[in-house]
Amino acid sequence: MSAHSFLTLLFFTIFCFIISLSHALNNGFTLELIHRDSSKSPFYQPTQNKYERIANAVRRSINRVNHFYKYSLTSTPQSTVNSDKGEYLMSYSIGTPPFKVFVNIHTSKYMDGSISQGYLSVETLTLDSTTGYSVSFPKTMIGCGYRNTGTFHGPSSGIVGLGSGPMSLPSQLGTSIGGKFSYCLGPWLPNSTSKLNFGDAAIVYGDGAMTTPIVKKDAQSGYYLTLEAFSVGNKLIEFGGPTYGGNEGNILIDSGTTFTFLPYDVYYRFESAVAEYINLEHVEDPNGTFKLCYNVAYHGFEAPLITAHFKGADIKLYYISTFIKVSDGIACLAFIPSQTAIFGNVAQQNLLVGYNLVQNTVTFKPVDCTKPY
Repeated sequence: MSAHSFLTLLFFTIFCFIISLSHALNNGFTLELIHRDSSKSPFYQPTQNKYERIANAVRRSINRVNHFYKYSLTSTPQSTVNSDKGEYLMSYSIGTPPFKVFVNIHTSKYMDGSISQGYLSVETLTLDSTTGYSVSFPKTMIGCGYRNTGTFHGPSSGIVGLGSGPMSLPSQLGTSIGGKFSYCLGPWLPNSTSKLNFGDAAIVYGDGAMTTPIVKKDAQSGYYLTLEAFSVGNKLIEFGGPTYGGNEGNILIDSGTTFTFLPYDVYYRFESAVAEYINLEHVEDPNGTFKLCYNVAYHGFEAPLITAHFKGADIKLYYISTFIKVSDGIACLAFIPSQTAIFGNVAQQNLLVGYNLVQNTVTFKPVDCTKPY
C-alpha cells in the first residue's frame, strides 16, 4: 500500500467517526488539548524543571523549522531532541475495553516529506468530549504504520493534521463542520487548559474579533497569512522583502512550532525597537538561542506592548506571548531570526484562533483560554 493511499484511508476513518460525533453533539463539539509538558501528557518528565522544558521546546521548534525548510537555521547547532514530539496532543481510545492513545496535532503536516506505510484493521474508537461523556464507534478502520519517516517517526501514536491539504482532518470533515475549526491555547503553565473546537462551536465572533485572509500557496498544506508590520509601542517595523515570493502570504501560522521565527532583516529591526523600550541590563541566554535577554531578578520588568499587524487584523501581544523566562532571573524575547517566517504557538497564547476554510480566513479574538469563552 502506498503512503498516499494509507494516509487517505487513515483520515477517511477519522472522517467517519467524527461525522458520527458531530451528529451526536448537534452543532459542533470541543476536545481537550494537552500540552506535551503537562503532567497529563505521555511525554511528561517529572525530573525536568521548567527551564529544561523550555530549552527542549526551543530545540524541537528549531528542528521543526529545519524539517519544513532545509538549512533555514544553518547557523544553529543541530539538536538531539526529535521533532516528532508535537507541542499539543489530543487523545482517543481504541478497542474494547478502550485503550487510550495520544496523537500530535499540527496546522501544517506533510510539508516536510513525512511518509507512513502500514496496515489497516477494524476496531472500536472512543472519543471523549469536554461535555464529560464518551462516544464509541464500533467497526472503525484504524491505520497502523510500520514504516514511518520524518515527523511520523517517533514515540507518539500518530498525527492529526489540521492543515489545508486534501488529507487533513478539516478537509475530510468538509461540510459536516462547515469548514470551521478553532483552538484556544492556554498559558504555558503546568496543566493549563487548551481546547480544540469543530463546527458551530468553532465560530469566532464578538467584541475584539479580527479577521485576516488565508493566502493559498501551491503544493503547500499550511496556512499562510500576510503580516504587514509589527508595532513596538509607537514604533512601526514594516515586514518587507520578498519572503515566499512576495509580501502576500509572507508568514506561516503554525500550532506545532513553539516560537515565532522572523527573517533576519525583520528580526533585527524588531529586536532593536524592543531593546530601545527596555532599560535593563542585557545578559546572554544560557542556552545560546535567544538574542535579546534581560536580567529581571532585581527589577520590575515591563515589556512593551507589541502589535502584529496582519492584513485587516491588528493583534496585541502582551508579555506572556512575547517574552519567556529561560532561567531564574533571565527573560528573553521569544522570537528567533531565521530565513523563514512562522507565527508560533507562544505568540498565540490566550487567543481564540478560528479557521474558516470556506471563506479562507483566520479570525483572532483575545480571551482567557483557561476560562469558558
